[in-house]
Amino acid sequence: MSGVSASLQPPADAVPPARHPDAPAPGELLGAHYGACFGCGDDQPHGLHLQARAGQGVSITAEFTVQPAHQGAPGLAHGGVLATALDETLGSLNWLLRTIAVTGRLETDFLQPVPVGATLYLEAEVKAVAGRKIYSTATGRIGGPDGPVAVRADALFIEVKVDHFVEHGREEEIQAAMQDPDQVRRVRAFEVNP
Repeated sequence: MSGVSASLQPPADAVPPARHPDAPAPGELLGAHYGACFGCGDDQPHGLHLQARAGQGVSITAEFTVQPAHQGAPGLAHGGVLATALDETLGSLNWLLRTIAVTGRLETDFLQPVPVGATLYLEAEVKAVAGRKIYSTATGRIGGPDGPVAVRADALFIEVKVDHFVEHGREEEIQAAMQDPDQVRRVRAFEVNP
């Protein structure tokens, strides 16, 4: 396992994270922020379908089961899929801050193989906030929530405005999300994008 890069260490003037008063309650299932999201969306046949729940403070737990479509080497999860699971979990933390943010940097350590059929139990928390920068960390365990750590990550998220998605997203998807008659889904599509 490598050490955390200096760019992922909160600066001396960083402040502890503050859970937003309107954040989901501890234990509440967060649900997908966007149906077509590869990490959490229900509309992706080979997606992770990651299920995240709000935790105490600014933390969440999540899990997903590695499917045959997620393998790299025969019978083992692809490292990129595992990194995606960590990124999705870390990005979901922003719902507890009620902040629109995107991944700026993600460092992942792969500690042991994760077999197809295994459930990855993820935990993530925000460590600190400094201006628009959000510093967070996550682990993924196999064999249960207290099992051995198979993967871990540290991340830096950057707060952005909703214009970020409108300016850089593909027009068809932006318009479809904006025209969704379900107001909650319409807002959540742009609320957090891990």
